[in-house]
Amino acid sequence: MSLVKRNNVVFPSLMNEIFKPDWFGGMENFNTNSPAVNIKDGEKQFELELAVPGREKSDFNIDVDNDLLTVSYEVKHEENEDTGKYTRREFSFSSFERRFTLPESIDADKIEATYENGILKFVLPKKEEALPKPKRVIELS
Repeated sequence: MSLVKRNNVVFPSLMNEIFKPDWFGGMENFNTNSPAVNIKDGEKQFELELAVPGREKSDFNIDVDNDLLTVSYEVKHEENEDTGKYTRREFSFSSFERRFTLPESIDADKIEATYENGILKFVLPKKEEALPKPKRVIELS
C-alpha cells in the first residue's frame, strides 16, 4: 500500500476557473455577506430571487445602468444605554451589494421587483425578438 499526497491548493483554484460562471454577473463580487441567488430561465422571462430576510422594502437600493442590475442594502444601527457613570455604545453595520450583468435579450425597461417573505424577486422579461417562435407547419404543394 502506498500513500499519495494530494496538493489541495491547486485543484480548487483550477476548478474555480473552469466552472467560473460569468453569465448574469458571475461570482466576482460574491462573499459570505451576499445573499444567496436563484436564477430561473423561463420561456418569456428570467426570474431572479435573492434571499434577504428581515429587511424592509424601503431598505433596498435597486438600479439598472447600461445592462448592469445593482441591488444593495446598507443599515447603520446605533444604541446607547446609560449604565451609571459608564456609557455603552454598540455599533451594528450590515450591508451587501450584488451586481448582475443583464443579457442583451432582457427588456430592461420592463423589469419588475417584489419583496415578500424575505425573498426579493425580479421578473426580467425577454425582448420580443428573443422569444421562441411558434412552430410552423409547411404544407407541400
